[in-house]
Amino acid sequence: MSADPVRAIADAVLYEGYILWPYRRSALKNQQRWTFGGVHPPGWERRHPDDPAGMRTECLLEGGPETEVDVDVRFLHVVARDVLAGGEPVDELTVAGERHVPWDEAREREVSLPAVRAGRPESAAIAVAAGEESEALRDEEGRKQGRVRRRWEGLDGSVTAALAPAGDGVLRLVVEIANATKWEGEERAEAMRRTFCSTHTVLRARDGAFVSLTDPPEHLRAAAQACRNLRTWPVLVGESCERHTVLSSPIILEDHPRIAPESPGDLFDGGEVDQLLTLSILAMTEEERRDMRDSDPRAREILERTEALTNDELLRLNGAIRDLQVRAS
Repeated sequence: MSADPVRAIADAVLYEGYILWPYRRSALKNQQRWTFGGVHPPGWERRHPDDPAGMRTECLLEGGPETEVDVDVRFLHVVARDVLAGGEPVDELTVAGERHVPWDEAREREVSLPAVRAGRPESAAIAVAAGEESEALRDEEGRKQGRVRRRWEGLDGSVTAALAPAGDGVLRLVVEIANATKWEGEERAEAMRRTFCSTHTVLRARDGAFVSLTDPPEHLRAAAQACRNLRTWPVLVGESCERHTVLSSPIILEDHPRIAPESPGDLFDGGEVDQLLTLSILAMTEEERRDMRDSDPRAREILERTEALTNDELLRLNGAIRDLQVRAS
């Protein structure tokens, strides 16, 4: 887990739903992934209006002319993993005792803007060239038996941000993310390979303080309610007394969310309880573990981490009482 609590929360959002229990490619719930934070190609949006080609964050800050905001946009880029034998795709190939299967993985992408000031909007292009890479699969004698090929489609788009006065000592920040990737098609899997998946935005203010949109002060309530957010929701992150960082998340969170210190690491399935997931993994058969191990490198990390947990670490997953308050009757 990241030592930076903001980064830890952002990473949890980035990979939420990446792969779900039972962490195998054969599982029905893993047949349709990338369900949060998608900024889709316009060609897909035209056929599926509920899957927009844009994302918009709008929030308020208390500040003045010297206030600056750093904007970082992060998302996952789907990478198709194929297994080839004799130059042809196969559903599985075992070489040197290790089984290889096709799957969709992902790579992290990040775009940062120069510091945004009132009256000085900033923008940056999202431009990722299509490409591929291959890894030879060799037997114990070093003979090539096949290869694993990873391919990714090109992405085009933009991030823009503008900061403007919104009243006495108040500024309004608008960040817009647009996918302009040219593509026309009907298959969702192909659309997802041209989508900014799990998109979220991290905002950091200098000489200014963000206003909670969840619980704004009374004198800013109307201005906060007028903010328009599309497929994302900005929340304060960091220590409970801090207001200099915002995470605009496609998953609705409370202000100042936290990763439980008892959590041994990412499980990508926030709809379940860590203890239940951990015990379920430990109860899997050897064949089920093999399928989990072979499906995805991150699924393998979960399995190896879970198998290495000590009894004390498992006991910590029983839960903890925090912020217990006793009130006199």
